[in-house]
Amino acid sequence: MSGFGDGDSIRLRDENGHVWQGSIDVNADDSLRYRFRDDNGNDISGYADDFGVLLRDGKGRTWRGYIC
Repeated sequence: MSGFGDGDSIRLRDENGHVWQGSIDVNADDSLRYRFRDDNGNDISGYADDFGVLLRDGKGRTWRGYIC
């Protein structure tokens, strides 16, 4: 997945060309919680901390990465 963000709004495109739009919530421990939805109503959620980003969809597929 790759994409961009502005403030707490993020837009991603996956390897199949699907576009996901979402937002970020900052937790008390400064980790980040991500939530995304595509045009078909599918959800992806995950978190980020000092070690990177982990996202998971409703089918159990996961994406790991980092933020530049």
